[in-house]
Amino acid sequence: AQLVTQPEDQVTVAEGNPLTVKCTYSVSGNPYLFWYVQYPNQGLRFLLKYITGDNLVKGSYGFEAEFNKSQTSFHLKKPSALVSDSALYFCAVRDTLIGAAGGAEHKL
Repeated sequence: AQLVTQPEDQVTVAEGNPLTVKCTYSVSGNPYLFWYVQYPNQGLRFLLKYITGDNLVKGSYGFEAEFNKSQTSFHLKKPSALVSDSALYFCAVRDTLIGAAGGAEHKL
C-alpha cells in the first residue's frame, strides 16, 4: 500500500525566513517521490523528484527536498521564503513495485 502524509494543514513563515513543508510516506517497495506546486489561479507545476542517487534534490524556484529513508520523509525546503511562494504544495509517491500513486494537499 502507498500512503503520503502532510501533517500540517498550513505553514506560516515570514518573508525571508526558511520554509519547510513536511511529507512522510509509506510504500511496499522503493519509493519514487515528487513535489508539485499550484499557485493561485494556475495549474499544477512540477517542482522536483527523487528516484535514486543523491538524497538532497534541487528543484525549481529555489526549492529542494531531502530524502530520508530511515524517517520515511521527503520534506520540501526553501532557505528564504517569498510572498510569491504562497500556494498549495503536493507531495506524491510512486511505489516501484506496484506502480500506484498517492498524494496529499498542503496549503501555505
